[in-house]
Amino acid sequence: MKELIIHRVYFAGIGGIGMSALARYFYSSGKLVAGYDKTPGRITGSLEEEGIHIHYSDDINCIPEEFKDPEGTLVVYTPAIPGDHKELNWFVKNGFVVMKRAALLGRLTADKKAVTVAGTHGKTTISTMISHILYHSPVGCTAFLGGISKNFHSNLVLSSLSEYVVTEADEYDRSFLNLYPYISVITAMDEDHLDIYGDKSGLTDSFNRFLSQTKPGGTIIYKHGLSVNRPEHIGAAYTYSLHGPSDFYASSISTREMMHCFDLVTPGGLIKDLCCGLPGIINVENAVAASAVAVLLGAAETSLRTSLNTFAGIERRFDLQLVSEKVIYIDDYAHHPVELEAFIGSVRELFPGKRLTGIFQPHLYSRTKDFAPGFARSLSKLDELILLDIYPAREKAIPGVSSELIFDKLKIDKKIICRKEDLLKQLDLIEPEVLLSMGAGDIDRFTLPIRELLIEKYKLQNTV
Repeated sequence: MKELIIHRVYFAGIGGIGMSALARYFYSSGKLVAGYDKTPGRITGSLEEEGIHIHYSDDINCIPEEFKDPEGTLVVYTPAIPGDHKELNWFVKNGFVVMKRAALLGRLTADKKAVTVAGTHGKTTISTMISHILYHSPVGCTAFLGGISKNFHSNLVLSSLSEYVVTEADEYDRSFLNLYPYISVITAMDEDHLDIYGDKSGLTDSFNRFLSQTKPGGTIIYKHGLSVNRPEHIGAAYTYSLHGPSDFYASSISTREMMHCFDLVTPGGLIKDLCCGLPGIINVENAVAASAVAVLLGAAETSLRTSLNTFAGIERRFDLQLVSEKVIYIDDYAHHPVELEAFIGSVRELFPGKRLTGIFQPHLYSRTKDFAPGFARSLSKLDELILLDIYPAREKAIPGVSSELIFDKLKIDKKIICRKEDLLKQLDLIEPEVLLSMGAGDIDRFTLPIRELLIEKYKLQNTV
């Protein structure tokens, strides 16, 4: 870091997925690390087990004494931290070096060959796939991930030898404009974060600005059909898709015991018989995008084949919690209408003829207001739905906006609105065949209790 010798790093909002990866990075490099978060959770619990001090009260007195010295202390925060946060304002007032998470990630990757994945959905799975493939090849990589990799059991991947670093590029708050990639990937540009961008054109313009920040001679890769502007200074541009025509796509797709296998068509020829360890047809397309990056960086065909086959996925992304003859339970982070439709469609394709029961927790009042009809259309592809109250995250309530906006537009008969406090009781009253829990809020806190309820309810023994 220019003009700053870092001895200590304090994180305001340390439990966030991006923040926790950075916390792990600094802690692994021998720095003192501590932080604040609003509530304890699985991530904060893991960080505390690793030795990082965390407290859960916005109180200056809770800041460890060694972090109250501006000399050598860096303070990092996320946009989710409110403007009236006592601790953050104290740090600012007392002359500490204070940086947003995205700005710090940009500084850490500036001198590396960054492979950066952006998009309104798919970026976490694709960036984690890329990391898994590169790490297990001679190319190697360090990675800051937007989810917990089941292969690495972390959202941080470290390699001291590789010049490549894989990152997820978050479009919220235009955070990804802090990054200057060597390879830029765009997966999707669906309407989202309209509280930031205003409309679809504002979002598209920002993604194109992100592409323009690709380093001279670098490469851009984007999903076929997206309206992107190719920067003049880059070395090459490629498209990918599930099916052609594009530079990279899958052919001869088949299913083998819940695993999709395919041949990969590339500009350099055909790579045959790849199998994706993560189920769901949406993940074949994700695998095509990840494979495109790996091929362009020189990963061998054998590395590609082995790594895709052994890819175990990410927590909360098509996350198989329970598979038995009586019931199947899958948890997913889907929180946008397009994501929900793709996820539900992939499950339907994988388990034809099964009754699909969904639990959905809307995320943000603004997103619910903007996309209620879209949510209703996507969720109506279920057979039955338990709809929870909105998870507000960083937002205050908007008058007239509630889960009712979605509920009233649903085209299915079997539907209820349920408080999350009553979810397990309600779930015990039904007998799902395939159960899906979906959302980006705190619905993940119910994953284990739901799994345990189903095991007891169906008297299961042999399960995944």
